[in-house]
This record gives sequence, C-alpha cells and structure tokens, in this order.
Amino acid sequence: MQVQAAIATGDGTFVIDTLNVSEPQGDEVLVDMKAAGICHTDFDSLSWGKSIVMGHEGAGVVRAVGPLVGSVQPGDAVILNWAIPCGYCFQCLEGNQHICEINSPVTAGNRVSGGHAALERTTYQGNPIERSFSLGTLSEATVVREAAVVKTTVPISFPAAAIVGCGVMTGVGSVINAAQVKAGRSVVVVGTGGVGLNVIQGARIAGAGMVIAVDVNPNRLAMATHYGATHTILADRADHLLQQAVTQVKGLTGGRGADYAFECTAIPELGAVPLAMVRNAGVACQVSGIEQEITIDMRLFEWDKVYINPLYGKCRPNVDIPILLNLYQKGDLLLDDLITRTYALSQLGEAFDDMLNGRNAKGVVLMN
Repeated sequence: MQVQAAIATGDGTFVIDTLNVSEPQGDEVLVDMKAAGICHTDFDSLSWGKSIVMGHEGAGVVRAVGPLVGSVQPGDAVILNWAIPCGYCFQCLEGNQHICEINSPVTAGNRVSGGHAALERTTYQGNPIERSFSLGTLSEATVVREAAVVKTTVPISFPAAAIVGCGVMTGVGSVINAAQVKAGRSVVVVGTGGVGLNVIQGARIAGAGMVIAVDVNPNRLAMATHYGATHTILADRADHLLQQAVTQVKGLTGGRGADYAFECTAIPELGAVPLAMVRNAGVACQVSGIEQEITIDMRLFEWDKVYINPLYGKCRPNVDIPILLNLYQKGDLLLDDLITRTYALSQLGEAFDDMLNGRNAKGVVLMN
C-alpha cells in the first residue's frame, strides 16, 4: 500500500513523499501509525548521510502480522521501542536487552538498522529504504519486528503513548533502573528538555526528597516545577562549566553536593558537570548520549564518585513499558501534560523549529 512519510534525503533536508509498504512476513508486524513523538535524534537523522524514513518514537494499531507473531494481533494498540532485543544473545540473557549484541543499533555497529524487518517491505522510488532505528515512525504505516512493539495495557491516547517509547523511557529509566535513586535523597538535573523533564518525573516517582532543576531557559524551569522539581537554578550561558550553578547546588545540599546528578543537555562541554555537582560517593549519570571526546579533570572523581552512561534507561521493553503505563494510569507519570503541541506530518519543519527553540516540552506528529 502507499503511505505518506517523512524521508531524510541524506543532504541535511527532508521531504514528505510516498512510500510503498508491503505485507509483513515471518515475525514482522505491520502497524498503522497514529502518532509519532519528535526529539533531537530525529533532527540529527537529517545529517546521517543517507536516505532514511525518519522517526523513532510512536504508537499505532496493528494492521497485520506475519505467521510467526504471537504477542499481538490485528487491532491491538501498540507502542514502538527502538532498542529491539533478540532475546537470546549474551546481553539479553543478562537482562541487558537495551544493548542486545545482535539487534541493538548501537552494539551491532549500525546506528539505524539493527533488528530491522526485511528492507524490501518498504520501498521508495522503487528501491528498498531503511527506517530510522528500524522503526521509521514518521510514516503513516511501518513494518517492524515483533520485538519492536509492546501492546498497550491501559487506556491511553495515541499521542501520550507515542512519547513513552524513547524520551519517557530514557528519562524515567535512567533514574529508576540505572542510577537507582533512593527515596529521600537529593537529585540535580542539568537540562530540562523532554528527557530532562522525565528524569525529574522519575526522581519524583522514586521519592527523592529534593529535585533541583538547572537550565538556561526560564520557561523550561517553570515546566520543571510542574513535573516535580522542588528547586530551580537559572544558569547563565556564559558560566563556564556551570561553575556558578555548581556553587548553588552545593549551597542547597549542605555544602557537600547532591546524592545524584543527571546531565540531559547533549552539550559535550557539560559532560563532566554532574561529577562536579555530586557529593563524595555520589552518582553522576550522563543521560543525553554525548558521543564526542571530552576532557575531564580526574579530581572531579574524588572521592568514590560513580559515573554511569546508560542507554535508553536500561529498557526491557516488555517489562518496563507496562510499568510506565501503570504509573500513568495511577496518575504518577504525567504524559498528556508533556505534549505541548501536536502537528500534521506536513508541519514537521515547524515541529523541529519549536523543539530547537525550546518552545515545547514535547511535540507530537499526528497521522491521518
């Protein structure tokens, strides 16, 4: 069938054009996409140097399944996840499904096509085309592996469900699964974009006693208080390595620093800032996925500090996504509030502009 999709052209731009999507085979699932979340990685995909169907957050309804699929059936509402586990490699058996050695787009050495359904299921201008992170959610329909979908277990709108599969899972999971924040402890979050706000939510859900939000955008800080920040620090863009903010954090935490600190800015120069903000024997967590070389003063590790760099909130899709949905149903996890604005697929450029200028907590594209 023919569908409309956002396609990165490989030269820094994208087009909205027609794809051909065929029926699923084997363990594949054909999903009618209803909503797709927008994040910085989607914008980054414009510079990956290849044509690719864009998008890696989304929710939809199963249209058809291959003969080997057993967990979902046509008509099921599903959430898509981009770290697609094989279930049998060393890391999957160790419980590290997010870094599957076979299918992960990171550990398998292919940023965009680990765990993909057969490429020929999707063609563009007569040729097979890859889907971003093997999903390509900015499309009216997609064919994915069964392991890439999780059936929704609670009543939830498609826009709210769409953002669970990346930004929410990354933020909340980094707190609960990776850092394992203890109740009553202090947390500082540097950067209050979509992921940072969900780190703040995760800290609130974990029962943190103090949650300090740090950002240069006062509008973002106002959002942060809504999601659980107890204190805010308006940082100065000219403050080298946020030294003034570090001083303020220590002032709020009795002079020793926070128990946990999370970096959510994706700014390489700030990669070491969490180490400066945590106390001795505290935990610093680099959430945003900085991949550039950075220089770190080793004295920042003194003494007994732990620095972790988790992927995707250490997500186990079939375990963690239902947990998030249950938290949403209880009212603990705010999802609907996160969606500042929705867009048509034809407004994707406007959605990127709003995201890059910090206007939205989260933007979502609605499919026809």
